[in-house]
Amino acid sequence: MRDKSMAWLEDYVATNARVFADAGVPYVKLQDQTREAGPMAASSLAMTAALARFLRAEVPNIGLGIIVEAHDPVASLSIAHAAGADFVRLKVFVGAAMTAQGPRTGMGAKALAFRSALGRDDIAILADVHDRTAVPMSSETPEFAAEWAQKTGADGLILTGADWADSLARIRQARERGIERPILLGGSVTTGNVGEALDAANGVIVSTALMRKDADASDVLRWDLDLCRRFMDAASVTA
Repeated sequence: MRDKSMAWLEDYVATNARVFADAGVPYVKLQDQTREAGPMAASSLAMTAALARFLRAEVPNIGLGIIVEAHDPVASLSIAHAAGADFVRLKVFVGAAMTAQGPRTGMGAKALAFRSALGRDDIAILADVHDRTAVPMSSETPEFAAEWAQKTGADGLILTGADWADSLARIRQARERGIERPILLGGSVTTGNVGEALDAANGVIVSTALMRKDADASDVLRWDLDLCRRFMDAASVTA
């Protein structure tokens, strides 16, 4: 979306955040779409921070999280700090993984140190454990990596397997290993399976299943209010 104006992007984030807020979704996550191999570019950081702060002001009745494409916990936490966001999502928090942008190593220690320096321990850190968009470069099991993430200081863990059954198995194995942090199921969640997901996990991350099927690249509104409401109704039955 780098070809869009800031005014268009402001309309985009506010319009879609209002859909989620109106449906009763408790949190929304703002993510840039800039593929970067190194630290987050200054231009990307500035734009994301400005949009996050705008979103927070325009739609104050929904929680806000930040995730950036770059392997850069300082950028994520800086944006969250400036915008008053509630959490950041960090991938490759522990261990090492090969990604489409090259190898990445655990950013947990750096993230915790910078959050402490900011004096913002209230910004929660949600750590992906063996994210399925990357390939682990070491042989530890997902539950062992989850234990690493918990010990390193993540406030919550995001587990996503190769498929639905694998995701549920990873959550079960993490609990059996003694993981006490909240666990979110990070992919393939739908209105039809959210009940099963919430029986296993403390929360879920969902996006694609709630998107408008008829939207194109020029549309500001991408998520469907009716689908979002149905999803929250299904989730509330389990809750």
